[in-house]
Amino acid sequence: MSNGTYIKRPNRPLQIYAVIFLIVLYVPVLFIPLFSFNDSIYVRFPLKGFTLEWYGQLWLREPVWNALWNSVKVGIVVSIISTLLGVVAARAITRYRMPGRNAIVTFIMMPLVIPGIIFGVALLVLMSRLGVPLSLYTVTLGHLIVCLPFAVAVLLPRFEGFDRSMEEASADLGENGWWTFWRVTFPMVLPGVVASLLLTFTISFDEFIMAFFLTGTDPTLPMYIWGQLRFPQEFPSVLALSSLILFVSFLLVFFAQWIGRRGLDSDS
Repeated sequence: MSNGTYIKRPNRPLQIYAVIFLIVLYVPVLFIPLFSFNDSIYVRFPLKGFTLEWYGQLWLREPVWNALWNSVKVGIVVSIISTLLGVVAARAITRYRMPGRNAIVTFIMMPLVIPGIIFGVALLVLMSRLGVPLSLYTVTLGHLIVCLPFAVAVLLPRFEGFDRSMEEASADLGENGWWTFWRVTFPMVLPGVVASLLLTFTISFDEFIMAFFLTGTDPTLPMYIWGQLRFPQEFPSVLALSSLILFVSFLLVFFAQWIGRRGLDSDS
């Protein structure tokens, strides 16, 4: 303590743990783009040479673009629906005093802790019993179950930190509840909505387990990549495709987090 103030010292063990955690988590992933530039179909050291051939081959493969478009369509629909449901759930949880509020939040967040394979098998059995053919619609349903908890988790802090006096002022000026939401509430929680859209789209785009159980004849991009792993000559192109997906996913996630933090900072 100096001059009545405390000097915050860095926590060395925690810093070391954070560095080790990041190394273990990300170093294996970094080998994917590294080997995608290797001038060989075999993944081994030392690298044979540097080439962009595998990236060039992606532009000539129509199945890749079909699978990419399928993933984009599913991701857009899932992000919109999960964010809409997340807005409704977050507003209801934070605004109204309802019995069993904690139990409701726990129920919504359960897909975060329950293995996805359980939901995948359960939905597959349900679709089979109902006679629903597997398609992109069933994949969308599975992805929606996975993404909804993330949408609620992103939007809850926005609604919890919302200044209700703004809504009260709007009501005092004669505005009804619907227009108060669109003209006052929604613009203030918009950063959280955008962050939820980006995050849920990324999660849906990369989701494999649900797609594995619920995909029909139209594969999503992760399913296409999985199918190509059986052919050694296709593996370098898969690495190139995976590298592009990693790059875009990191950008979307970081952008979503940046928007969410910026929105929270603007309220403080």
